[in-house]
Amino acid sequence: MSDAPVICERRAIAGGDTFVQWITLNRETHRNAVNAEMLATLQHTVEAAMDDPNARAIVLTGTGDKAFCAGADLAKGTKGFAFDVDYAHPQHYFVKLFRLLETCNLPVIARINGHVMAGGFGLLCAADLAVAADDIRFGTPEAKIGVTPMMILPYMLRVIPPRKLQEMCITGEAFTARELLEWGVVNYVVPRAELDAKVDWLIGRIVDKSPTSIRLGKQAFHAMRDMTLPQALEYAQAMVPVMSSTEDVKEGLAAFREKRVPRFSGR
Repeated sequence: MSDAPVICERRAIAGGDTFVQWITLNRETHRNAVNAEMLATLQHTVEAAMDDPNARAIVLTGTGDKAFCAGADLAKGTKGFAFDVDYAHPQHYFVKLFRLLETCNLPVIARINGHVMAGGFGLLCAADLAVAADDIRFGTPEAKIGVTPMMILPYMLRVIPPRKLQEMCITGEAFTARELLEWGVVNYVVPRAELDAKVDWLIGRIVDKSPTSIRLGKQAFHAMRDMTLPQALEYAQAMVPVMSSTEDVKEGLAAFREKRVPRFSGR
């Protein structure tokens, strides 16, 4: 096993040059807590995948089976300490990461291999899709050390029912994977032995689709949910001619008419 804080692996998709970018948080002894070095690698890897026309998806996970991510590294003196503020560069490093995941033009799948706590919950909420093992617990225990999950709250508000979110933040208690499934926070919950098979199954449902439609769809999703209904409708009608001018749309329509499998170029 590598001793690098993040393991980055391009896993080829059968039948071509395309690949899925796997990103594994690799600080198992620190419960995969994020520090500045981790962040730099995460950002570089996500950006590189976004710029590669052969990339089809990103899988974000952690090493071991104890923790997906325990959030920000709280060790005193750690570079990138959760409460450090550089007033010359006031944007918190978790904010940079969340915004990068939101603007990522590839589907981001969270493979939840272990407990998800604090800032790790923010990573889960910032991902597009999530598959979790059924023995995992999720929580925001910040109240136990005198703070609230301020940095991840904007993303939690987008995916967690308000009353449940309040309960989570106020009590600091953990909840089960099945409860998170009921709330719609994760897409699938499976026995741990089936986690990789379910992730592969989900990837298989993505990589044969049009990369262009996925990029435009993600952009529209994040844009529209912050708009009023009239604004969203105006945005939608403006994007239709943009979408219809892509090579993928032309190929998709041709394949439909010719009753064959489309060969999407991502353009």
